[in-house]
Amino acid sequence: MKALDLGSKNVFSTVLKLTLPAMLAQFINVLYSVVDRMYVGNIEGIGDTVLAGVGVCAPISTLITSFAYLIGLGGAPLFAMSLGEGREENSKKILSNAFIALAALAVLVSALMISLRRPMLMTFGASDDTYVYAERYLVVCAAGAVFPILATGLNQFIVAQGYSGIGMATTAIGAAANIALDPVFIFVFGLDAAGAAAATVISQFLSFLFVIVFLRLKNTKVRLAFTKPDCKVIFKTIKLGLSPFIIMATDSVIIIVSNAVLQKYGGADGDMWITVSTVVQAFFSLISMPMMGISTGSQPVISYNYGAKNTGLIKKAEKIILCMCLAFTGIMFALSFAIAAPFVSLFTSDGQIAAKSVWGIRVFMIGVIPLSFQYAFVDGLTALGQPQYSVALSMFRKLVVYLGCTLVLPALFGAQAVFFAEPACDVAAAIASTAVFLVAFPKILKKRQSASDAVLPG
Repeated sequence: MKALDLGSKNVFSTVLKLTLPAMLAQFINVLYSVVDRMYVGNIEGIGDTVLAGVGVCAPISTLITSFAYLIGLGGAPLFAMSLGEGREENSKKILSNAFIALAALAVLVSALMISLRRPMLMTFGASDDTYVYAERYLVVCAAGAVFPILATGLNQFIVAQGYSGIGMATTAIGAAANIALDPVFIFVFGLDAAGAAAATVISQFLSFLFVIVFLRLKNTKVRLAFTKPDCKVIFKTIKLGLSPFIIMATDSVIIIVSNAVLQKYGGADGDMWITVSTVVQAFFSLISMPMMGISTGSQPVISYNYGAKNTGLIKKAEKIILCMCLAFTGIMFALSFAIAAPFVSLFTSDGQIAAKSVWGIRVFMIGVIPLSFQYAFVDGLTALGQPQYSVALSMFRKLVVYLGCTLVLPALFGAQAVFFAEPACDVAAAIASTAVFLVAFPKILKKRQSASDAVLPG
């Protein structure tokens, strides 16, 4: 229950206390999808087919959650800036409007996913064999979409107050429940893909309940209150949240396009390639999600000190964040050579799928160290309230380089060339984001230092 002092001069300690729980929380969060895929992949007789069906749904599930980041990672920097300026009432206003926006988005997303499920799944790579499992998984997850959207979105405001341990606990509660419930629903009740989805939704409900209770406690620094919506505040939140939303949403879109391309160019092996891609993406999420924990988990210290005009602390924080990202990706790059094969074996016993999955993981890892620059700098610019830079850089990485490579490379070199789109976009994005950051960052800090204190709405 003890909140961190975000304005502390000991920046390294503050960043560490924010990022380590956030990294662990994101790692735990990955377990939702990894555990689901691991269990369904081991269903006797139909495991690989069910895994391919869940793989088609995986990016759609991520897309659902990305709406939580639109509001959560858009509102949390504004919230923390306001706290840094000493404007606690404005922080309460931002939090209450975030709750309203998240609830409205959850209802809309749920309705759209359920009503469009068949054309969506068939377009996104499902086959006649995998559709039945994909539909079962998607319908259950979409029906319970309100829980992950509200839990994930509101949890950002817990971390933004300095309660990094509570933020981690939110995710840990859901992951622990998911791990315990998956085998019960899948194997004991015999519900295959629907069972995996049901376990996930129940787990997400528990996380949601924990977040709501904590934000309503009397001892919480800034409590959740229910007020009339303020369109101006919601618009500011969405504007700043566009970058993390685009990163998450386009991750989903790219995987969806990739599945469709693999189905098209893979021919009779289309389902096999989608299964391979599902396993590779699961491994890569063990790197990308914890690294996002570093870059987004540290945002409160940047945003708070931006509001307080402590530009020297912001510079120190950015250096620490970048070094942490580089150290993490360097370690994971080295480990990937040893753990790729054991990791793949958790999902499938098919020798051909396993071999191609290990190969795909090693291709994905080519550009993972340069990717550190993209995460540290883009999320740093978001924390400084500069969506024009972060959105442009995110769109360049995913919609220009990644999507372009995903569509062009398989047409020239076959289905397996899809896997080279990831390292290509990682290296290109690292160069672009570094160049933009080195030019924009000093100007942003200089402008803030000379500006008035009123930088936020309200």
